[in-house]
Amino acid sequence: MQSSHSLSHLSVAFSDHHSVADAGLVLPAILAEKLGLRDLIDEHVRLGDAPGAGNVGVKGMTLIFSALAGGDSIEDASLLRAGSTEAVLGQGVRAPSTLGTFLRSFTWGHALQLDAVSRKLLARAWAAGARPQDAPLTIDLDSTICETYGLKKAGGSRFTYTHTRGYHPLLAVAAGSGEVLHARLRGGPAHTSRGGSRFIAQTVERAREAGARRDITLRADAGFYSKKVVEACRKRGVHFSITIPLQQHLYTRIAALSEEAWTTIPYVLPGAAVAEISYTPFGKKSTPVRLIVRRVPPSPGSQLALFSTYGYHAFISDREGETLTLEADHRRHAEIENVIRDLKYGVGLNHLPSGKFAANAAWLALQVMAHNLGLWVNALGLKGMPLRTKTLRHRFLALPGRLTRSARRFHLALPSAWPWQEEFTAALIRLRSLPLLI
Repeated sequence: MQSSHSLSHLSVAFSDHHSVADAGLVLPAILAEKLGLRDLIDEHVRLGDAPGAGNVGVKGMTLIFSALAGGDSIEDASLLRAGSTEAVLGQGVRAPSTLGTFLRSFTWGHALQLDAVSRKLLARAWAAGARPQDAPLTIDLDSTICETYGLKKAGGSRFTYTHTRGYHPLLAVAAGSGEVLHARLRGGPAHTSRGGSRFIAQTVERAREAGARRDITLRADAGFYSKKVVEACRKRGVHFSITIPLQQHLYTRIAALSEEAWTTIPYVLPGAAVAEISYTPFGKKSTPVRLIVRRVPPSPGSQLALFSTYGYHAFISDREGETLTLEADHRRHAEIENVIRDLKYGVGLNHLPSGKFAANAAWLALQVMAHNLGLWVNALGLKGMPLRTKTLRHRFLALPGRLTRSARRFHLALPSAWPWQEEFTAALIRLRSLPLLI
């Protein structure tokens, strides 16, 4: 029989009440239960007499599970209501209209209540083993532009420094693991470093409360080069590694260094080298720091090749260690771009759905929780498999299934010969064996 004939006669009907969309969501659902995430939302989020004030834990978890399932809008949560899908989540699922009312009930103060949730959630996940407690911690600080369209987004209808309309949130990320330690929504025109010193203080407090007992280092790009940021680090005993914009006087000083001052480094382009000088930023009364410079020859045919022999990239640091080692470590700050991409295209940060600023701040907080929950499924269930959210979803979360009941027990049937069924089963066992961290 030809396949074209068989497909033309294939009967299709949406009639199975036992089918489960994204049955693999049972993994983050079990982990969320172990971490007590829904109870944390119920405990800390108090919306007063607002229309969406009831059952905040169920509504918040619905949006988190929707994000893990690939939803990037409120309407996409409808997927979780298909068949018996909600049975694998361990809770009910709310309709998109209810979720929209819930988000619009947030004020800025209510959105900050979600910060308390994410702070305690981080501490519980690290206590469960998601991160070694005795390892040094490097925090990557950055901002990003979440583009919007139209003029009805409060805080997001004005132009950003990229000449697009949107929001300009701050993000603090744990290097290596990709966990978002802290996030703060800001209006589009906000300068990169606005609120940076306070944000750093809050991030460090969260990390130490979660159990970061060793040295903490902050890495940031030139947008955060300011006296307030450096003072915020020093006040809290945090080392820093911050890119510095090269003013003409500093550029001239670096270009005048002798050839003996440069040490060759392994790099994409041959001829790259690194050098170090002492530098006193922010005036003569400031404390001197190390200024480390990477020198890179221009690519053949580039504009830089027409005007200069080398391009220079410099950063200041108060860290101890070899120049080559510190330069290579600072370069890894760029890995935060992978986390930002994961937030935008792995969960739903690329779309802030409401016209209310506070509603979008709540949306940001919930998307961050979804992102972290996926990472912790990797770390605690899949034992550190370096999977991006989209890969995690493709292999483990977006499993079709069928829920049946016999002998007074529910049974979730998953597809046979699934390529990653052994890893899934092992993750299920590990997550179920975690203690309740409440």
